[in-house]
Amino acid sequence: MTVTYRLADEIAWITLARPAKRNAIDDATLAALDRAVTRAGEEARAAVIAGEGPCFSAGLDLAEHRVRAPLEVFHHSRSWHEVFTRIRRGRIPVIAALHGAVVGGGLELASACHLRVADETAFFALPEGQRGIYVGGGASVFVARLIGAARMADMMLTGRVLSAAEAERWGLVTYVVAAGEAAARAGELARKIAAMAPATVLGILHVLPRIQDMAESDGLLVESLMAALAQSAPEAQARLEDFVAKRGAKVAAPPAAG
Repeated sequence: MTVTYRLADEIAWITLARPAKRNAIDDATLAALDRAVTRAGEEARAAVIAGEGPCFSAGLDLAEHRVRAPLEVFHHSRSWHEVFTRIRRGRIPVIAALHGAVVGGGLELASACHLRVADETAFFALPEGQRGIYVGGGASVFVARLIGAARMADMMLTGRVLSAAEAERWGLVTYVVAAGEAAARAGELARKIAAMAPATVLGILHVLPRIQDMAESDGLLVESLMAALAQSAPEAQARLEDFVAKRGAKVAAPPAAG
């Protein structure tokens, strides 16, 4: 079994389970990941993707790599896009819990998730440029939209490896935690997200990304339509009434650093 699945408290825990191969992604693993993601969308309200063993994922399984005709390479790449887009455009938010190597296809998988929690052991790279190939699992879109094309080009041209702290500064990861704590923090976030109003989650997952591709006036119009849908939903009405009656949680300042 290359991917394990566990459902607990409406959270789907999806784990890459090839530790001896550093969770390298071969075709069987990609198919198993696709099945797990599809199942999570049907029965969970949030999901966490993690890696078993010493790292999250070292990327494409090069043992499976072989010389392919251009059309074969094209369709192989598109199969990765299909699975990762299913994560990105799926029904539920997906959080990546990262440690150790998050490299190549592993970084493409992480960047297709909605949030990324990295522990301080995590490091990030796109070594395809140094190996004479080009990314094919979605990095040109998913990674470049997080850090910008110029920084992605730097990683590919020079083989630059980012630490967890550097990745956070660049916007590649959302949270950095102590070693061994990524899964716990991701689970905490997933439980918080699972309690959100469904219409709001829909807007964040499906409307917000598309607005980024629109002209300003079109984006603002779509925002108004989404606001009308979310605020008229029964969940929103109940939560707003709780807030007005001082039963809802208020925004508090974050704890002081150090």
